[in-house]
Amino acid sequence: MYYPDEVIEEVRARNDIVDVISGYVRIQKKGSSYFGLCPFHNEKSPSFSVSPGKQMYYCFGCGAGGNVFTFLMAYENCSFGEAVKELAERAGVALPEVEYSEEVKKREGRRAKLLEVNKEAAKYFYYMLRSPKGAAGYRYLSGRALSDETMKKFGLGFAGVTNNEMSAYLRSKGYDDGVIRDAGLANYDEKRGMYDKFWNRVMFPIQDINHRVIGFGGRVMGDGQPKYLNSPETMIFDKSRNLYGLNFARTSRKNNIILCEGYMDVIAMHQAGYTQAAASLGTAFTVGQANLLRRYTQEVLLAYDSDGAGVNAALRAIGILRETGLRGRIINMSPAKDPDEFMKAYGAEAFQERIDKAENSFFFELRILERDYDLGDPDSKTRFYREIAKKLCNFEDEVERENYVESVAEKYHIGYENLRKLVASYAAQTGLVKPVTRPKPTVSAKNTPQENTKRSQRLLLTWLTEEPSLYGKIKKYIQVEDFTETLYQQVARKLFEDLEQGNFQPAAIISMFQDEEEQREVASLFNTKLQEEMTDAEREKAFHDIVYTVKRNSFEYYSSRTGVDMNALNQVISGKKALEELSKTHISLR
Repeated sequence: MYYPDEVIEEVRARNDIVDVISGYVRIQKKGSSYFGLCPFHNEKSPSFSVSPGKQMYYCFGCGAGGNVFTFLMAYENCSFGEAVKELAERAGVALPEVEYSEEVKKREGRRAKLLEVNKEAAKYFYYMLRSPKGAAGYRYLSGRALSDETMKKFGLGFAGVTNNEMSAYLRSKGYDDGVIRDAGLANYDEKRGMYDKFWNRVMFPIQDINHRVIGFGGRVMGDGQPKYLNSPETMIFDKSRNLYGLNFARTSRKNNIILCEGYMDVIAMHQAGYTQAAASLGTAFTVGQANLLRRYTQEVLLAYDSDGAGVNAALRAIGILRETGLRGRIINMSPAKDPDEFMKAYGAEAFQERIDKAENSFFFELRILERDYDLGDPDSKTRFYREIAKKLCNFEDEVERENYVESVAEKYHIGYENLRKLVASYAAQTGLVKPVTRPKPTVSAKNTPQENTKRSQRLLLTWLTEEPSLYGKIKKYIQVEDFTETLYQQVARKLFEDLEQGNFQPAAIISMFQDEEEQREVASLFNTKLQEEMTDAEREKAFHDIVYTVKRNSFEYYSSRTGVDMNALNQVISGKKALEELSKTHISLR
């Protein structure tokens, strides 16, 4: 969705970021900024800052940051266009009609039609459950201890006992067979023609995070097969990128999200007060689903079935959670089979106790692995320890790996140095990681030449944001081309243009980018930590060093490219001259 830059800027300017964010997060003024607990990761001390001057937010804990559009996209999990529309409505800004190509119009029109027919189907199923024809479905759900309120919250329904009732109803509402089939509500074959996909089933509408019905799940009445049936993937329904119940769970603002296997598990947990529960949609947990969860939490509790299939599913999910940077813990359901059964047998308080005692995902993996070894046999025990060492090598972060080496050594009564040597030996043999060494807190893990170059550029951009008047003192030496990262260069170009015109709005620069991750990175360019509590002389030296470093790194970069880049030679020539001048120049900050 495209809107002119001037419209986007008007919407942004009419929505003060402090007012918008304070509607979601409790923030308090501290100095010139506001601080609160970050809504995008779990923390006890406020590191989430909102700057009314910059019209930006930034978390110094997890790195989340951006302008008012970025915040809404991250918090509400919506697109840039949806964020613009919502904030425009909030500020009373009339958006112009967007001109689409014929192809886009056709595609968006089809999407809207599919959402519309799914909504109508959901209404039909909802009505049927509460009619005499849905008595069997209502008895089933009531027998599963669901209240009328819970049934209403999740929009539960019933598909009639014949395989043509729903299609006939949708036709009566003006929907053609093509739309009904494209929505995954009906099948077709030459013998029977078109017939309902769902019939004689309790129905579970599947909603996206914006509460739009995108598909259905159905549980058959009686012994028919398959027991559970889901909508096929459609233009609006991608199983790998949606989670059942997440439309409710994302607003619970609990410290975690509980991931289950089935619809009834989610519903039972919500009814018991655990409104952070969600479930994958008839498929194994995916990376796309993990990335979706990462928008709302940093910790996922797995409440999978306690049988063998559930254990295997948990092991697969643990790997995906770790891959996407999420912490995982395992809730022990035993002796119950699943959360639904647990709630009925033991109640919500007992479930909370299980949450409190949830097992670290890595130790869960080791416990399951241990089943394959006889720890009373020295040979088997040695092989088990070697497998542990292999798994410890999967921790790329040295500090994290070291902490797990210590914990595992204590838990399994392995000599710490022995386990450490075993990990180092295996890592050296396989090239997985460098041998484990004690971390040195004063040394940065990201202290590479490339990172140092990027950091100096970030520091300069942040300093110019904090003190725009300094641009006039360095523009003779620093050009846009001195920022060697593509994104940094784009930001610097717009920043320098705005500073030249005296119209500096860092939040507006973020709006140049519609991708949330890019917006987040741009925000970091304006929020790099500057050293505090320096004397005036120290500040002047620090600023001069940053400017000189940016120029020197640029000179070295273009020097290495003179053979492949026609423009590099000019940058080298001008860069050499600027470096000579900078080495002799004092830059006053007053």
